Order: sequence, then structure tokens, then C-alpha cells
Amino acid sequence: MTSPGEVDACTPADGGPRRVLFAVHTGRRDIVDLARSSAERLLRGGLLVRVLADEAEALAIDGAEVVPSGPEAADSTEIVLVFGGDGTFLRAAELARPSNAALMGINLGRVGFLAETEPEAVEETLIAIERCAYSVEERLALDVDVLDADGTVVGGTWALNEASIEKMERSRVLDVIIAIDGRPLTSFGCDGVLCATPTGSTAYAFSAGGPVVWPDVEALLLVPTNAHALFARPLVTSPHSVLTVAIPPDGTRARVSADGRRVVDVPHGGRVDVRRSDRPVRIARVHAATFGDRLVAKFGLPVRGFRDVRHAGPGHELYTSRNVLSRDFVTGDGAATSTGEGLGARANDDA
Repeated sequence: MTSPGEVDACTPADGGPRRVLFAVHTGRRDIVDLARSSAERLLRGGLLVRVLADEAEALAIDGAEVVPSGPEAADSTEIVLVFGGDGTFLRAAELARPSNAALMGINLGRVGFLAETEPEAVEETLIAIERCAYSVEERLALDVDVLDADGTVVGGTWALNEASIEKMERSRVLDVIIAIDGRPLTSFGCDGVLCATPTGSTAYAFSAGGPVVWPDVEALLLVPTNAHALFARPLVTSPHSVLTVAIPPDGTRARVSADGRRVVDVPHGGRVDVRRSDRPVRIARVHAATFGDRLVAKFGLPVRGFRDVRHAGPGHELYTSRNVLSRDFVTGDGAATSTGEGLGARANDDA
């Protein structure tokens, strides 16, 4: 299903077959078995299944197209289907983003905020892919520039969850100067500073004391970690802001870690500029669960009262036909039909 002005992703531009790229955590036999059976189902439905060269032997999917893992892996691909936890999802985002393919995750990790569905709902998800009965939402991503003391860009990367400016020497404090839109705001010593997206608000930024931000809110977050300061509160800024973290020339060496996967060193006296990327990450959705439903399900929140809460535990989605806010705390159609979606998670929260 598409929105006005959207290109129909189910109609390949080259007129060829519909393609689905698999990204699989191959370290567990149950994940491999589920990926293999899902591939067989899609192949029978007339879709072409593509697998990465470094996963092909473990998956052993007859009839699959094998491609090198890299920025061209998802070319001409409709969906990158992820089997694993959030770490696998973030790895798959690196493959999907260059080709503008949509990501769809099946959670086989511990929590899986980024995943669309749980293993017990795989059949429903595969049917939705076959019938093009899914929607695609765009998630704000970050562009990160690393500059030297002269203001020359010497490196860069991007992030879906967060860009973490971290100290390189564990025993020392990292001195930073914070600026927003080119204007100095404050300075302090800390372990690091997180520049996060709404998607990443429940990942590293959440564990550092940052706010939970609904994913359809357009904003940037700046969250200090273990700051030695009276004023070092999390900040929520305009999506058009530029967040700057500068390192004094005589300070501790620093580096940028993007989604826990890509690392860039910061030169002495350098700075890091973080801004909204022109290229979002596209996530495919099948279920109509609200963001609040996902938040309750993933954290196991006691919305019915602590005396009679019944839940399978964090990391398990509730049935998508149920509204977890069933005790009349919320009324009106909006409580049941809003389509706000999932959250980010740390790269090490994986299967």
C-alpha cells in the first residue's frame, strides 16, 4: 500500500522480479531454520530471494541469488528482511540505505525495538510481503561530520540511532564544549555525549537518562553521559539544528561511534557536527500497533495495575488486535488506530 506521491515499491523500476534481500544472524540454528523456511515460502510465491555471500553457506537456500555484502547489495531490492535482534537490524540498515530499500525486522533477539514482528507472526508477515500489504515510514537519520582544529572536514559517517562522542582513554574525563546552531551553550567534563534521533531515544540515549520521543516527532536529542556538571540535562532541539561537540586541544582524545558500528577518530582540538540527514531510513510495517502498544509490550509496563498484571515479559509483542490500554484510561478512536511505530535499540542488543 502506498501514500499519495509515493512510488509503488512493489513494482520494480526495471520491470524485473520483485526481490527480497535477507540479513540473518547466522549464529543460531533456530534463526537459520526460520530464515530458510521463509525464503522457501517467498520463492514459491514468485519473489526472488537474495542472500549475502558471507551468509550463503550457512543458509543454504536453493534458488537464492548470492551477492557481496556492501553498499550495492540491496540494489533493485524491495525489502531487506532481517532475522535477528536490533544489532542485525542496524547492520541491515547499512545495506538498505544506499539503495533506498525498506527494512522489515523479525525479532529473534532479546527486545527488538526496531523489529516489526515476533517469530510467531512470521506467516502473516510473509503473506503481507507477497500481497504488498504493508506501509513504509521514513525515519529521521543523522549525518555526522568530524572536523580538525582548522575547521576542515576530515571524516564523517551517519547514524539511525545515535552518534556517540566518547573518550578514548577510559581512566580520564572527556572535556567538551557544547554548541547549538553555532552558538556555545555550555561545557563540562563527562564520559561522552550522545546525539540521537527519536528512533534511538529508547536505545543508548534512554539508558543515559534521555527522554522517550515518539518516532513521528521530528527532533534531535543531545544527552550527556556521566557529566561532571550541575547543568548537563538532556536537550531536545529542532530537527534543523546543528549539534556541535568540540574537544579542547589539551583535552582527552575522542572518537565518534555511530550506532555502535562505525567509528571515526576526532583530531586534537577538533569537533563533531551532527545534523539531520537528507536521506532517511525506510522501515516497512505490517501491523497497526501504536507506538504506545509497542512501548508497553517491549518494557512489560503494568498498564492494568500492578496487582493484576499478566504479561509474557519484555521483548514480546502483544496481539496486534488488542489495545493494551483497555481499562478506560484512554478513550476515543485515536487510542486504537494511531500508527506510530517502533523504537531504536543498542547495537549490542542482538540475538
